[in-house]
Amino acid sequence: MLSKPEAEKMARNNILPFWQKMVDKEHGGFYGEADFYGKINKSADKGCILNSRILWTFSAAFRLFKDDTYREYAAIAKDFLIAAFLDKENGGLYWLVNKTGKPLDARKQFYNIAFGIYALSEHYLAAGDKSSLELAMNLFNITEKYGLDKTAGGYIEACNREWNSIDDFRLSGKDLNSPKSMNTNLHVLEAYTTLTRAGGGEYVRKALEGLLRITIEKIVNIKRNFGLFFDMNWNSLVKDISYGHDIEGSWLLYEAALASGNESLVSEVKQIALEIAEVTYAAAIDHKNGGLLSGCNEAGKIIIKKEWWPQAEAVVGFYNAYELSGDKKYLDVADSIWGYIQNHFADYKNGDWHNELSLDNTPDTNMPKAGFWKCPYHNARACFEIFKRM
Repeated sequence: MLSKPEAEKMARNNILPFWQKMVDKEHGGFYGEADFYGKINKSADKGCILNSRILWTFSAAFRLFKDDTYREYAAIAKDFLIAAFLDKENGGLYWLVNKTGKPLDARKQFYNIAFGIYALSEHYLAAGDKSSLELAMNLFNITEKYGLDKTAGGYIEACNREWNSIDDFRLSGKDLNSPKSMNTNLHVLEAYTTLTRAGGGEYVRKALEGLLRITIEKIVNIKRNFGLFFDMNWNSLVKDISYGHDIEGSWLLYEAALASGNESLVSEVKQIALEIAEVTYAAAIDHKNGGLLSGCNEAGKIIIKKEWWPQAEAVVGFYNAYELSGDKKYLDVADSIWGYIQNHFADYKNGDWHNELSLDNTPDTNMPKAGFWKCPYHNARACFEIFKRM
């Protein structure tokens, strides 16, 4: 059952201990990969996104639980961020380094930089480390200088190491090669929300408010789904739906509105967040096997795998909808998906959560437990949010 003690238990007994074991004591930071059973690949390359998400997770854990152990693990991630990923010549963060911290891919993805801002802002809020806030502001200024589209609004995907244009914008091979995406702009919004709360100042708050306006006017469509890929003028390029991003975005939009301090915007976004949650509730719950469906293509064909992170975001998103509306059906579905996570995704033997399940809830043993995209941020954050909210 969804409860404060159960959320803390999942975080502190299942998720965080797994990632504590991922520390690379020889080369610094955290190992870049572990297989389905938790066996670490000590030769794996290390992604900045994974490192930043680990930094955010242990910072948030320390801020919430006041356990100095978590402060220590956050410091390990921060030290490696600066030593290995920070481009000290051109600014910004590298995309990928090898196991020792040597750059392998130095391109500048604003999605990646956003997670640096997010993590460093949280680290400042947790540990009071002013150098973290200073670096977060530095990355914010770089994002505003090189990533902001001053004509149509929002943020582009990427530049090369020297901040010049590149041909391939994609975050991964699954993505469309488009100059703007929901994913990048949603996580810049998330980063600016936390930076605003960390005391980033009026310039940051204004940037947050501007991006929030772009998101609700250009990215969230009339059907109350998030568009995924766009041209420079915010024309949507695909009609696929990501239910995980929809329900995640619903609560992140509301958090951003609260951080902006604009009361009229808070009221407007509250209504939009509830509309998104209702659309996701109607379309994405798997009533036969449990959990949240990942998404569908424009023909309505359902993605056949269930991913770990949409389940985590669904718990928070539907609980947020319950808080905003008082409608018990959202509480019930948040509780149902939490139970589904406990029964099918949580790996009580090897730690953390399984990466993907088939529609009949069989885990995919070929998928990593830890990797470039498999991290502790979504599931730990869901635990933290429920712990705080309940």
